[in-house]
Amino acid sequence: MNWRVVRALIIKYAFICSRNSFRAMDLCFWPVMDLLVWGFVTVYMLKVSHAVPAAITFLIAATIMWNVLYRAQQVISVSFLDDVWSRNLLNIFVAPIKVSEYIAAAYLMGLVQAVIVVCLLGGLACLIYSFNVLSLGVSFALLFGNLLLMGWSMGLLTMGCILRWGPPAEALAWAIPFLVQPLSAVFYPVSILPAWLQPVAWCVPASHVFEGMRQVLEKGQLDAYHLWAASLLNILYMVVVAQVFQHFLAQARKRGYLAKYAM
Repeated sequence: MNWRVVRALIIKYAFICSRNSFRAMDLCFWPVMDLLVWGFVTVYMLKVSHAVPAAITFLIAATIMWNVLYRAQQVISVSFLDDVWSRNLLNIFVAPIKVSEYIAAAYLMGLVQAVIVVCLLGGLACLIYSFNVLSLGVSFALLFGNLLLMGWSMGLLTMGCILRWGPPAEALAWAIPFLVQPLSAVFYPVSILPAWLQPVAWCVPASHVFEGMRQVLEKGQLDAYHLWAASLLNILYMVVVAQVFQHFLAQARKRGYLAKYAM
């Protein structure tokens, strides 16, 4: 892997974002709106409920953590769509750029945006709601990493689907995160779900992440089971998604889809 190529691709993506004020607004506006809505819901619930504060303030932490997964997936999907919309996809794949370098650049951009969002939302949460996300300690970094891995897998899957089915599949770039959100136990525990749906939820890495996050806020420690379950599931899904993406890319090359998207 040539890291000069990866750096050049990152600069390209950064240049696109810096020249598009709406893209910058998308990075900051929606996460902040999410935090404000759920933050004020938390304040209201603390006023009308006699529950332990930690049992409610997890909504703020959940909002911050969910945006890690969402941003990681979005950057990969939208950066790929940028090349589709600009008719630049064929140029990318005929240039001396490896697929691994293209994906690595998208992954790193996802990491950068996830860190920016966490810093932004973490600062606002501390300022407005007196909630310090760093109170999660080392567990925060472990949970962050697992959400990042899941977001990367979802983003790569989205890229593969767009390669296979073309422009009609573009909506998946925004739909996939919200398709898995009900099973991810973001704002409620898995036990709330119907009994027949709970085993499915436990197959989603994010459900273990958010269950673990609530344990840290309530008990001050992270159950190793949730950490290992999320990590192993993420590794499994990344391997599977990588194989699916390679298959879809091979089919796109064989059937001439890349040239079609360049027209």
